[in-house]
Amino acid sequence: QVQLVESGGGLVQPGGSLRLSCVASGFTVSTYSMSWFRQAPGKERELVARISSTGGRPFYADSVKGRFTISRDTARNAVYLQMNSLKLEDTAVYYCKRIVGDYWGQGTQVTVSS
Repeated sequence: QVQLVESGGGLVQPGGSLRLSCVASGFTVSTYSMSWFRQAPGKERELVARISSTGGRPFYADSVKGRFTISRDTARNAVYLQMNSLKLEDTAVYYCKRIVGDYWGQGTQVTVSS
């Protein structure tokens, strides 16, 4: 059974950092492309970052490029999203997704506020 469990969200001041984790079970993260999405209140869910199973260059939305880094840990079967220089507009619920099969985690709330 495929399961994705996110953690690491919280309240942070502008300019701060957070690292989100997505622990997978039921499959091996290294063999699938994995993504992070986010959804802010009143807005559509948007793709933030994607890491390919083939090891190519990760994709980042323009709004997070240079500030966020997606990575994968095969030993922990997890995908991470390191978020630096956080802005107020990064406030959202962040979701981990396995693209093949359209599997989603439950989401983790990130709030950037002074």
